[in-house]
This record gives sequence, C-alpha cells and structure tokens, in this order.
Amino acid sequence: MRKVCNFTDYFVIASAGSDRKVKAVSDGIEEALSKKGFSLRRKEGYKEAAWVLVDFGDVIAHVFYEEKREFYCLERLWADAPRVKIK
Repeated sequence: MRKVCNFTDYFVIASAGSDRKVKAVSDGIEEALSKKGFSLRRKEGYKEAAWVLVDFGDVIAHVFYEEKREFYCLERLWADAPRVKIK
C-alpha cells in the first residue's frame, strides 16, 4: 500500500456471510496479529458487524458482511495498489 498511500503497508479485505462470522474473522485477525507483536490501534464497527475495521498501523483489516463488501468495493478504490494473495 505504501506505493499509493502513506498510512499503512497492507490492507486485508475479507468478507463473511453473517455478523457472527464477521466478528469471528476480525477476532482471528486481531489474535494472529497480536501474537506476531503488532499493537491494536483501533477497532471500529464490531458491535454492528457489517464492516469491522481492525487497525494495527502497518496492517489494516477490513472485514465485511458480504453485501457491504460488494457495495463499498474497496478493491476498486485501491485498484492501483499491488495485490498479495494470502493462503
């Protein structure tokens, strides 16, 4: 992301089919990054679980309820950024 913005190295964009799954995915990301030594700066949208933003500074994760991801289409907004596939 540094090639197209100055505030983060990576965006993680994910989606899930229910609010419970959105919370589970965002919890998993938060747990994994915390174990790697990243510090959580901010988390937004968790209560509603339609779009949860988990900000670790160098890594920002966006976890969407599927319909919200289609509506906001962050992939289109950040189309100039190189993509990295994660297994």
